[in-house]
Amino acid sequence: MRGEPTILHLDMDAFYASVEQAAKPSLRGKPVIVGGLGARGVVATASYEARRFGVRSALPTAQARRLCPNAAYLTPRFAVYREISGTVMALLAELSPLVEPLSLDEAFVDLAAGGTAATGEEARVAGRRLRERIREATGLTGSVGLAGSKMLAKIASEQAKPDGLVLIEPGTERELLAPMPVRILPGVGPATDETLRRAGISTVGDAVRAGEAELLRLLGKAHGTSVHAMARGIDERRVEADRDAKSVSVEDTFATDLTDRARVGFEVTRLARRCAERLRGAGRSGRTVVLKVRSFDFSTLTRSETLRGPTDDPAVIQEAAQRLLAGVDTSAGVRLLGVGVSGLADFTQEDLFAQATRLAPERRPVPERADATGSAADGGEPTPGGRPAVPDWPPGADVHHEQHGPGWVQGSGAGRVTVRFERPDSPPGRVRTFAVDDPLLRRSAALPLVPGGAAQASSGGDVSRPKSPPDAAVSDPGTSSP
Repeated sequence: MRGEPTILHLDMDAFYASVEQAAKPSLRGKPVIVGGLGARGVVATASYEARRFGVRSALPTAQARRLCPNAAYLTPRFAVYREISGTVMALLAELSPLVEPLSLDEAFVDLAAGGTAATGEEARVAGRRLRERIREATGLTGSVGLAGSKMLAKIASEQAKPDGLVLIEPGTERELLAPMPVRILPGVGPATDETLRRAGISTVGDAVRAGEAELLRLLGKAHGTSVHAMARGIDERRVEADRDAKSVSVEDTFATDLTDRARVGFEVTRLARRCAERLRGAGRSGRTVVLKVRSFDFSTLTRSETLRGPTDDPAVIQEAAQRLLAGVDTSAGVRLLGVGVSGLADFTQEDLFAQATRLAPERRPVPERADATGSAADGGEPTPGGRPAVPDWPPGADVHHEQHGPGWVQGSGAGRVTVRFERPDSPPGRVRTFAVDDPLLRRSAALPLVPGGAAQASSGGDVSRPKSPPDAAVSDPGTSSP
């Protein structure tokens, strides 16, 4: 813990959706949902306008459509997101040599290590200037949290959303944390939360009042000691410079050993989907799925399966994990389960969110309409003429028509593709429909965003020491992120 709030946490606001709103003037101020559009697709990011309808990341797209049927549903453009993320991370690197990226849109920065800030006021100035520079460089907004520890800086950035800055003054940690749910603490996942809840501990203040001895009894020595320290606002974790992750994984320890085979299978499915969400958040994919099983007697085994190509598809990861589980005897009781992905890459196979049938072509269903199933995030297989194979026109894809200029795909099906022609710096454009094999229409590179082009709600500036708990909990450990 530091005596000055010189640890900064940046979290870009609804990043993927905000990029799409900045690039597409007709979508500004409207619900936008980015993710897989197939039957098993999931939401990667929802704009703030869509979140008002209850749409959140990792929600099945089918459920999102029921909650928010009038939203724009777009396939991800990860090449664009990575490029913009690189611009943001370069700005962070100017503040300090110690930058710890957590995903494409999130990072910690040690301001003191770079000589940028030694006091709270200097940190506030640095955070305010960072937000301005991000807006100037990308047209997007980000929320900044400042505190004396990583845990509190992340909580502060959640409080700041959207488009704000919150500084937590050292010495106010316990008062701030006391009313928050205990899940806000790093290391408190679903299993730990359930154990504590059964003991009558639901808030951080309850954990402090229970005392270290009770937490050690409930959670064991190492875990109980960590949770007790975090509950009192003590977090000694350092900001670690960027390093390439070897794997991404999640795991849970259960309050009571699992003996029911169906329950074990359910937990593996849940962990696989969480792992896929972490992969997508980091803009990564991987080829090898790993299952970890720890038995009642603490013996641990791992099983792995290498896929044909890298994936971040929750269905693919889930199916591989379930195949691995089929070869493991769990009848004696399972204490811990984990699902991970290794062999990481910065890309996926043809379709980022619907690869399951591609990995098992003998079970591939008859293709449906492109606007119903989704398609490749960055384009299909090109033909010798340079156009994608018909009818690969995924919603949101960048296109160019020789007569009408640049635009993006609104939808396709029945041999037709509908395009809205507009640029990031233009007014909302007109919509036209073409045959999918129109020789004048082709896929194209994305146009650069115009500074100030994103339409985001603003929280109105800086705040010191928030009084109300954040909407989202701090992520529990178990993930290696780039």
